[in-house]
Amino acid sequence: RTLFDLPLRGCKGLVADPLGLLGFDLDAPDYSTLSRRGNTLDVKLPHYKRRENIWMVVDSSGLKIYGEGEWKVRMHGIGKRRTWRKLHIAVNADSGEIEAGVLTTADVHDSEVLDDLLSGKEGQVEAVAADGAYDTRDGYQSISRIGAKAVIPPRRGARIWEHGNGPGPPVQRDENLRYIRKHGRKKWKEESGYHRRSLAETGIFRIKTIFTDKLRSRTFDNQATEAFLRLSLLNRMTAPGMPESYPVDA
Repeated sequence: RTLFDLPLRGCKGLVADPLGLLGFDLDAPDYSTLSRRGNTLDVKLPHYKRRENIWMVVDSSGLKIYGEGEWKVRMHGIGKRRTWRKLHIAVNADSGEIEAGVLTTADVHDSEVLDDLLSGKEGQVEAVAADGAYDTRDGYQSISRIGAKAVIPPRRGARIWEHGNGPGPPVQRDENLRYIRKHGRKKWKEESGYHRRSLAETGIFRIKTIFTDKLRSRTFDNQATEAFLRLSLLNRMTAPGMPESYPVDA
């Protein structure tokens, strides 16, 4: 379903004017029409370089929405109240494509949406790399369900969950923690490939640089549509290829 499935009623507004200036006699929806239809738009993320055994890197960041606080600042210069939405993304570390995205309110913990980000990825993902915010039992269970390796640094002062007397295999987190205790956190990051997680931060940076760090829609459904359209467009930009960087001897 697209925004233009229904017959248009009037072509007033900012959208139609540029078409007239360009000499095109075309019908175009106005802003209100786009807003009403936006919350029903089903956005699919295009994938151009899908492959097996991918490394998935996960991160989240806040996107600002225009709320009551900003209006008060403009009118009275006081009483600023910041309102945010949180965008969670899973990025293919090999191709740079965004594999999945979820938009939530600001109070949702990162590990709570990991199941949604990894849904349907059984057998495709070799490893999932994420920061310490995902160091929870739910986070490790979500990764274990798709048969992938968890590359998550245990938090400072972390303790072993299972001491070898459980019914199942050792928890991946405990193996990571034992390796860190023996060899150090720096060596674990180098050996595990954890540094690839920074590619998720690069994805967040690209989204905010190209599309800004604000959502313009007023309702949550429209904000989700707006966010997913950005992810879809970013994948189209990524399709021709990403730059390759490597050290050069002076």
